[in-house]
Amino acid sequence: MAELTLLDGAVATELQRRGIPVAAPWWTTRAVLTGQKRDVLRAVHEEYVAAGADVITANTFRCNLRALTRAGLADAGLAWMVHAAVGVATAVRNASGGRVRVAGSVAPVEDCYRPDLVPPDEELRTEHRWLAVELLRAGVDLVLVETMNTVREARIAVAEAVAAGAPTWVSFVCGPHARLLSGEPLVEAARAVTAEGAAAVLVNCTRPEDVEACLTALGGACGVPFGAYPNVEDRTGLPERGHVDQHVPAGVEPGDFAALAARWRAEFGASVLGGCCGTTPSHLAAAARAASTVPTP
Repeated sequence: MAELTLLDGAVATELQRRGIPVAAPWWTTRAVLTGQKRDVLRAVHEEYVAAGADVITANTFRCNLRALTRAGLADAGLAWMVHAAVGVATAVRNASGGRVRVAGSVAPVEDCYRPDLVPPDEELRTEHRWLAVELLRAGVDLVLVETMNTVREARIAVAEAVAAGAPTWVSFVCGPHARLLSGEPLVEAARAVTAEGAAAVLVNCTRPEDVEACLTALGGACGVPFGAYPNVEDRTGLPERGHVDQHVPAGVEPGDFAALAARWRAEFGASVLGGCCGTTPSHLAAAARAASTVPTP
């Protein structure tokens, strides 16, 4: 069993809980617009480090070319937002004495829940290449290609990040039966991205009840470290997937989340664990305590 690595938990959830709206066109990048908001973002990163995270993810999920262009940043220069978001995270890394690593988040260039919107390959290559290069220039330790809903975009994003020289992890958003939202099997997706150089394969923004089938698939397909950071939001009365401009609390308590993390570590061999939407520093701290006590063979 590979050594355990703990990712952080949800950033958008924490920003919303602390009063920063997460809505178009700025989405989570709103937290980088002013010094006061950057202080809030830094506090989120710091609390995850205190909870036990080994990797914190810079707030670059919405920093691809088209998202920043839609926000009206073309005249100001698009890369400054990437560097500002990474700068907040690297300041926290440096304050930790280098105990933690910073991952640069790379999301689908359109909508993470809409595989039908994935653009043509050349557009994907151009946009993912640009972001990977800027993330490395800004000082990330690795690139986390996350919430991917198609094999096609995941392969291109991984290939561009690897070509830029980044250690690259990739994570897919899945539904039931270990299938991407596109319907493609996770087994095939994992094999495709490891062939492009992915150093770890994960699932995220996936319901806890769907994670175990995914871990079974990854355990048999990868040959690299694998794991999960699930969505634990209580979406009662809300659409199953998709953004809402409000804080959505967790439907899974920290103790129950910790039990899941320990089970996924012990029974499935997951070695990269963390939290996605709905999780908090309390969830991560509980998971860190529980998963770190699982004996390694």
